[in-house]
Amino acid sequence: MSTVKQKILIVDDEPDILELVEYNLKKEGYQVFSANNGHEGISMAKKVQPDLIILDVMMPKMDGIEACRLMRAIPEFKNTFMVFLTARSEEYSEIAGFNVGADDYIAKPIKPRALVSRINAILRRNAPEEILSDNKLEIGDLVIDREAYLVFQGGKKVVLAKKEFELLYLLATKPGKVYTREAILKKIWEDAVVVTNRTIDVHIRKLREKLGENYVSTVKGVGYKFELS
Repeated sequence: MSTVKQKILIVDDEPDILELVEYNLKKEGYQVFSANNGHEGISMAKKVQPDLIILDVMMPKMDGIEACRLMRAIPEFKNTFMVFLTARSEEYSEIAGFNVGADDYIAKPIKPRALVSRINAILRRNAPEEILSDNKLEIGDLVIDREAYLVFQGGKKVVLAKKEFELLYLLATKPGKVYTREAILKKIWEDAVVVTNRTIDVHIRKLREKLGENYVSTVKGVGYKFELS
């Protein structure tokens, strides 16, 4: 970790949760700040400019989803990591969180070691350039050569079609980040006329056939993410 401590803001109305999360993140070396509801969270975020914000979904005065939506509209928080921490496990709640710009969704009850591990992984996404060398991305047993449009798995070349390669590269540059189908269509297919969600699903299936099931995960109702399992 850098000698400059990264800043994390926790927004939750439960004192026990604040104390538990704050203790474990400070022990990991982060600067930690806290707020008790969405309104306070936005004010504190403007004050301390955190690298990552953890938001409870259900809070008085302003819930986490609304707070996230409002902060995403503020330029300085456009790329700030936002993580929901909640006891709500309904699919519609998770989808709502991702739709307003969440980077991850962590369910209560909290397991401190797992929470810290997730936060560490999310903050590492801030510097993908660290694993890029001469336009090559190395992650796990994959080497992805952006210039040559080549992929090697365990030293063996894997032949991908152009759009398959671009889709893999997009997901792999930010492991763990969930890309909605709409975001994938915009980034990979841009203004193509006849492209549907089915097109993305077919390309994902082809990637899994060629690379195995261990790289691209489906987030039900939302989209896809790259992770080593």
